[in-house]
Amino acid sequence: MTNVMISPIKYNCEDKLGKYMDESDYDLLVEDDLDFYAPIQEIGREEPNEAECIFKFRKNRFTVEEQLGAYSGLVGAAQPTQNRGLAAGPKGERQGGRNWCTEEQVEIMEHLIKGHKSSLFDEGDPIEAIRNKHKAIVDPSEARGIVWIKSKIEQEGHDYETFFETKIASILSLPLVSRPEAAKDLFENYVSNTTYANQVLSGIAGFFDRYPRIPWGRATSYTENHRDVYEKCYPFMRKLSSEFQRLLPERYGVQYEAAAQLDPRFRVAGEDTPFTTVTVNKNFRTSAHRDAGDLHAGFSNLSVIAKDKEWEGGYLVLPEYRVAINIRPGDLLLINNHDGIHGNTELVPPKGKTLEDMERISLVCYFREKMLQLGSWEYEALRRRFVAERSKDTDHANYRPLWNGVSANMWQTEEWYDYIRDRGQEKMLNDYHPEALNETSSLESFFA
Repeated sequence: MTNVMISPIKYNCEDKLGKYMDESDYDLLVEDDLDFYAPIQEIGREEPNEAECIFKFRKNRFTVEEQLGAYSGLVGAAQPTQNRGLAAGPKGERQGGRNWCTEEQVEIMEHLIKGHKSSLFDEGDPIEAIRNKHKAIVDPSEARGIVWIKSKIEQEGHDYETFFETKIASILSLPLVSRPEAAKDLFENYVSNTTYANQVLSGIAGFFDRYPRIPWGRATSYTENHRDVYEKCYPFMRKLSSEFQRLLPERYGVQYEAAAQLDPRFRVAGEDTPFTTVTVNKNFRTSAHRDAGDLHAGFSNLSVIAKDKEWEGGYLVLPEYRVAINIRPGDLLLINNHDGIHGNTELVPPKGKTLEDMERISLVCYFREKMLQLGSWEYEALRRRFVAERSKDTDHANYRPLWNGVSANMWQTEEWYDYIRDRGQEKMLNDYHPEALNETSSLESFFA
């Protein structure tokens, strides 16, 4: 019989966002089947419902064959990326091979650019005061930051590691009137304009909704380019869907109804699952974060697959409930990642191996809510072709070098309507742009 636990309290853990989890963040380590619920809000009710479910954990729900299929089909999606935001964790000492431009360094440069003493410093050396202030900051790191441009610094013959201190010493030797311009030159010419986060191994399989720069629904690049390999995960996904339906029928029903509104070609394994998208993380210790973009009324489905099974740690921690879960290969975790803060403890590789040697992936399967804005597979493909052709049309009024073909309100223009008509898609025009037909009818009536 499955154990059931109702949390007596939910703690406020907003201060932990972006930070790594460790043993101080949990009191209970879950290693067996468990249904876990948030505190019951309704006075007098003793039994929890699905709306209050935080997670359901089940051991050994996938066969070796199902796991191998999922691993083969999805491991390639996890590629180096800097786009995981808070989940990528606080900045380490370096970003790749580059040094961060620290908050202390930025403040020193800004002080010199101003060319006068800040009101914060009434006495003594203001530069030293800035340094002392930052020494007292225990955890200054955020998830993203700017870096010193290594290539430029080294091309000019400077020592990269000592560059900032050398430059500051040189600026301070200048007359006061010359310092602001020199500090401005340092900041503008040697610090990146782009912000970066920690690089992790993570990627997306399945399908994605429209995006401002990519305004059409689509298969992810991994799925599009490796379709035959990707489809090896289908037996695993079908099993996952079946378990989801059995364990959380109400949540499953809501998510399946949403998925049924889509063209089945935008669903993982077609009509067999209520998932559109799979996030694939490889050896990735996430910091405390909440997931975004998933269907709020649905549920995330998480599992771990690995060739090396003897690792330690890597527990998924829910600090708001002081609970951690030890997910091993073959296990299934249904979890409310949308509302709940979660992150991982340190992943310790098997003896004799490094983290880089490991082959451990975690899969988060979900339904992207904005997918409901999509039209048919053919309609989204036509949007893609339209944008691509526009970007290459040198006679277009909006054309410029490196133009991506996207412009404001382009989907409400006669140019787009005519593009659909010229390809014999009057029904598509009626389905997705009835306003175009109404405009035509009005004009015809006027001139008649």
